[in-house]
Amino acid sequence: MVALGGGHGLYATLSALKLVTENITAVVTVADDGGSSGRLRTEFGVLPPGDLRMALSALCENSEWGRTWRDVLQHRFTSDGPLDGHALGNLLIVALWEKLDGSVPALDWVGQLLRIRGRVLPMSPVPLDIEAQVRIDGHPRTVRGQVDVALTKGHVDHVSLIPADPPAGPEVLGAIGAADWAIMGPGSWYTSVIPHLMVPDLHRGLCETNARRMLVLNLKAEKETLGLSSADHIRSFRAHAPDLHLDVILADPSSIDDVSEAELAAAECGATLMLRHVRMNDGSPRHDHLLLAAAFRDAFECVG
Repeated sequence: MVALGGGHGLYATLSALKLVTENITAVVTVADDGGSSGRLRTEFGVLPPGDLRMALSALCENSEWGRTWRDVLQHRFTSDGPLDGHALGNLLIVALWEKLDGSVPALDWVGQLLRIRGRVLPMSPVPLDIEAQVRIDGHPRTVRGQVDVALTKGHVDHVSLIPADPPAGPEVLGAIGAADWAIMGPGSWYTSVIPHLMVPDLHRGLCETNARRMLVLNLKAEKETLGLSSADHIRSFRAHAPDLHLDVILADPSSIDDVSEAELAAAECGATLMLRHVRMNDGSPRHDHLLLAAAFRDAFECVG
């Protein structure tokens, strides 16, 4: 299984997938420019480590050892000094990058520490910036930076990456080529999900792989997608990758405002809309990893 995304959305996918298989590769966005990740990226010129840390934590071994080191990695300092807001795992990852002079070996070392199920890879070996074409009160604007795009009050028409032609690592392309399934989403739509489609080699790999392809929809719209229906989310995905065939689009029934319209949008991507209850029982817009794992099993068995 290859799972693509970032942040809490990818964390949910990985937490569910590790209940289904031990052969998982997480491909993580590297465009964050805010918080601890943004500060470390600016100071050291490295990839933003936060989403990579989250993916590693999601895949930790379900033992006292794995959970303890997960919590250590996720620990965030609170102080009146320069360490305020930094996650310890971010600092550890950057330290290993400096010592080992390579992002992938360093992430593998952290993976060994957590005894993770699978592997965590950056979607590109270079830090990226997101640029969005946005309409605000009917006027076109260009918004740059993951944080600013995520918080924009306008309607996002299209996103692109800077640099425009970033490389994808050979480990990423190899994992996608060998996968049985490639799963995209859930997550911040224009800043965690869509950016993977903008890396040319990664986009090409997703189109050419023999893997089945699944898109997992969010449980609610975020600031960057306010006003978009579930069908609009699917069509925005297709607008950024019209040549990418999907097999399954997975959604919770409570998140679909118009089932017929969503089914039509899914069919335009070549996919079947699969509705399964995957929301936490407390009513919050979070995926329950046990229910999501069951939904994944259903999709794998039904589609093959």
